[in-house]
Amino acid sequence: MLTAAVLLAASTMAVAADLPTFKLEMQDGKLIPPRIEVPTGQRIKIEIHNIGKSAAEFESIELRKEKVLAPGAQSFVVIAPLRPGEYKFFDDFHLNMPQGVIVAK
Repeated sequence: MLTAAVLLAASTMAVAADLPTFKLEMQDGKLIPPRIEVPTGQRIKIEIHNIGKSAAEFESIELRKEKVLAPGAQSFVVIAPLRPGEYKFFDDFHLNMPQGVIVAK
């Protein structure tokens, strides 16, 4: 059972490595860049790096994704193929800061 879980995790990571990848930095509520343009109709990966001094949470209600990162931490989210349009995201720990947008076209 453990072997199957390890193989599944390894294959998921290998697939994620082959996806079109976009970088996002989060710094105490600031999203860098605040706008990410992605292709439609294919899975994508967004690499997230918290360069701030406080915890951050990438969240998109529309995309049903969230990821909490400690200061200095890095992670990623994989997003299913998108239709053309705009999808908002934000730092749930800094709701007073402007939101970002993923633009699929």
